[in-house]
Amino acid sequence: MAKRPGAVALAVGAALCAVLSPGAAAAREGEALPREVSGGYAYWDTDVPGLTGRGIALTADRPAVQGAADRSSFPATGGGADPGTGAAEVELGGIARLERSAGPGDPLVLGGLRLELTGGGDGGALHVRAVRDGRAQEVTLAELAAGGAEPAVRAGGMTWTGLRASLTDEGAVLLSDWSGERFASGDALGVLDVTAGTGAGDGASGDVPPSPTPTTPDTPAPEPQRERTSTPVASVAHSSLAPGEEQRVTGEGFAPGAVVLVAIDGDTRYQAVADAEGRIARAFPVYATAVEGGHTVELSAVTGQQGAAVAQFTVRTAN
Repeated sequence: MAKRPGAVALAVGAALCAVLSPGAAAAREGEALPREVSGGYAYWDTDVPGLTGRGIALTADRPAVQGAADRSSFPATGGGADPGTGAAEVELGGIARLERSAGPGDPLVLGGLRLELTGGGDGGALHVRAVRDGRAQEVTLAELAAGGAEPAVRAGGMTWTGLRASLTDEGAVLLSDWSGERFASGDALGVLDVTAGTGAGDGASGDVPPSPTPTTPDTPAPEPQRERTSTPVASVAHSSLAPGEEQRVTGEGFAPGAVVLVAIDGDTRYQAVADAEGRIARAFPVYATAVEGGHTVELSAVTGQQGAAVAQFTVRTAN
């Protein structure tokens, strides 16, 4: 029996509600992590033979951003972190869609993305809410391997780089049933780079603040330190350059130690850490495929508290 249009619309609406509704994944069992995640992004590069070689592509929907070369960025919307151990739970906003070139009308919709990072360079897991035919299913889609590299911990942020995702048993079953292809546990699912803001703190772990400096009646109390609140500014080394050349952006006015995201034409590609003076610098290539005309570089702290700084440059026709 053919489905009625109204029934199809209701099924689609129910699927979207299921994937977008809060509480898509269970929280970590046990004690709460000491710091709240106050912002950040996860960058997921899915240009791996296990997907692209089988005609499967991942696209991202807002507030996630679809970048170039099968690289998508998902904003961190909540969770917790422990800078002392490197453990974290990072909830991600947006939807990921897996689509087959042979069947574009039947995407596998993934929402409620949550990264569980165990700390100590041990990796973790990627949990999702998968929706097919109007039904939602909680799945541990992939295991994350860090290769023994511990996260970089800084005042106000933590960064994990090169997390290699590989399908779990239930993830392999999910992709096999949906695509008709044969997936197995351990198949590569791409690489993730994750930055999570943890708020300004007095120490790396944030567990115990330092004791105040003792004072006497003859010694005035020291002025409290305040986080830098000036408006960031950005500039580029070259106002005009050709495709394939290297550009360099510098910024100042950020809080010391802030993790700063670098977006080229709205595509967040890099990150840098502000020095003690609140300055950052980052070199990047101008793609050989860059179109002629105006382009932008945007710098923004992962906490989002200071606003963004934007610089412009022009790509000219190569000689």
